[in-house]
Amino acid sequence: MSKNNNKKQVNEFDETLAASRTFYEKNKNAILYGGGGLIAIIIIALLVHQFYITPRNNRANESIFYAQQAFMDGNYEKALNGDGINMGFLSVIDEFGCTKAGNIACLYAAKCYAATEKYQEAIDMLDKFDGCGDAMISPAAIALEGNCYAELGENEKAAELLLKAAKEADNNSISPTCLLQAGQLYMALGQNDKALDCFNQIKSKYQQSNIYYEIDKYIETAQ
Repeated sequence: MSKNNNKKQVNEFDETLAASRTFYEKNKNAILYGGGGLIAIIIIALLVHQFYITPRNNRANESIFYAQQAFMDGNYEKALNGDGINMGFLSVIDEFGCTKAGNIACLYAAKCYAATEKYQEAIDMLDKFDGCGDAMISPAAIALEGNCYAELGENEKAAELLLKAAKEADNNSISPTCLLQAGQLYMALGQNDKALDCFNQIKSKYQQSNIYYEIDKYIETAQ
């Protein structure tokens, strides 16, 4: 983003704080002696939200659009770095890291790195991502991190993350896949008891998943 835009954001925030201070000075006695402190806090919060947070979120949402389109097209380099005119995920993170769009850009960037076999970079980016407790996005991010560790040969850590993702998701979409992957990693580590536990969880809890219909062969292998 240009320096002029950065100055514009700072000016908007300064104007908001100035408006808040003006309100306080005009109503200082009422606030201090009339029990109006809570009202003042609410008004200040509303001013900050209206004149700073909302416009910033809107700009972030607009800025991430090109990167999302490039990602969908499989152009991960442009998705990450932009095209010289439009911003990529990395620029969105730098400029709008505290917004929802800035946060989701971290996840997109991690996916770009993983897709281009830059697994450590993907892990580093996932460490910046806040899943915010979303029932689908958060466990998917954890599973992605697990897969990255598996690609780096850290099977124990990878399996632990996949189990965490499966538990957090607890659905027929994400959990069976994570449990199967964790079980296969444990098999590679020679920990068949842990692998069997993963496979049995799929059989007992996720009968609506596609993996359920082939899980018996994995159970037989682990026994």
